[in-house]
Amino acid sequence: MEALGGLFLVFVFARLLGEGAERVGQPAAVGELLAGLLIGLALVFLTSAGGVAADVAAFVYVDSDLIHDVAEAGIFFLLLSAGIDMKPAQIASHSTTSFLVAAGGALVPLVSGAWLAWVFLPDTEMRIVQAAFVGVALAITAIPTTVRVLAEMGLLSTRLGQTMVAAAIFDDVIGLVLLAMITALLATGHVPSLFEVVMMLAKAIAFFVVTGLLGAHVYPRISRKLHVLQIASAEFAILMAVALGYALLAEALGMHWIVGVFMAGLFFEPDRVGPRAYTQMKILMGGITAGFLGPVFFASIGLAVDLTAVVQAPVFLAALIAIAIAGKLVGAGVPARLTGFSTRESAAIGMGMSSRGAVELVVISIAVEHGLFLVGATDRVVAAMPSALVLMAIATTLIAPIALGALLRPKGR
Repeated sequence: MEALGGLFLVFVFARLLGEGAERVGQPAAVGELLAGLLIGLALVFLTSAGGVAADVAAFVYVDSDLIHDVAEAGIFFLLLSAGIDMKPAQIASHSTTSFLVAAGGALVPLVSGAWLAWVFLPDTEMRIVQAAFVGVALAITAIPTTVRVLAEMGLLSTRLGQTMVAAAIFDDVIGLVLLAMITALLATGHVPSLFEVVMMLAKAIAFFVVTGLLGAHVYPRISRKLHVLQIASAEFAILMAVALGYALLAEALGMHWIVGVFMAGLFFEPDRVGPRAYTQMKILMGGITAGFLGPVFFASIGLAVDLTAVVQAPVFLAALIAIAIAGKLVGAGVPARLTGFSTRESAAIGMGMSSRGAVELVVISIAVEHGLFLVGATDRVVAAMPSALVLMAIATTLIAPIALGALLRPKGR
């Protein structure tokens, strides 16, 4: 009952603020994030007040597995929709630019984030690992937020949109390899060998080769046979099966499942599956993501707010957010400018890549699970580090769509 009450509150409030954000010229994701943030802060206040207020807060239980599962489904369908909206040939034509943007967008935040953490962290035996983890956390880009905003603005199929999403995919692979190295260091106490790193990269390459071959030669044949039946539910079923299969393959090869889901949608093209099936699936995906799952996903990010860092380490928190944004703006924006994008478009790519979203929350949970910040926990910055990283994820996920709207919206609108 409490979980359903929480889901109802989160969904309705997110939809209302999402509509409100669009009416004032902002992407719906901004209002949905704010909805989660306001609900989270209100429930913290009610719980601390005690009495009847605490009872009200308990009734709308928002820290539930139900909301988490719905948010995960939101990520699934956002990435699947993004893949459907894009074409493999066009992405391949921008692969060099996308890789340069991704490399810069990962390297600059990695180095600057690690340096910032090194300056603020106390001198303990875990200082190097803690600083390296902060750098990796800043190197990551969350794809769903950027995808949602680009889709709302009708820019997913443009060169800018395809470059940004492809760069985010590359960035995700780079970030996952770095994260795997840090996780191995935490679990075993030693840095992975060169052979282990090469094997991680080989698995990533194998994943793209296998999914590309299946998508180009096997997937269309199955879809064409279903197309003869003229049953939308059968086409949706095969699309779901392929997406889940690709996601499982990605996980088995040490990558995040969202890459597999995106690849499944990428090969669902009109030329391969037929115009009717493609149009039906686009309409269906749009209704599922924008109508229900998307708002819950973005609100769930805002619900993760933890204000510990605001009280214990405000200077570090401000510096962390500034470097998180500046690192992507410079690291991704400069390569974009050098490869032919305008200054405004390059700034949009940098800001779009700065969103961390729910992926960042998963990364933070890994550090907490391994007790990374228990060493030196008496220090205010170390104690506040998980909170600071969460707030950074929320801040960048909120700022990115606002900046994209301002930079990419045509003048006069």
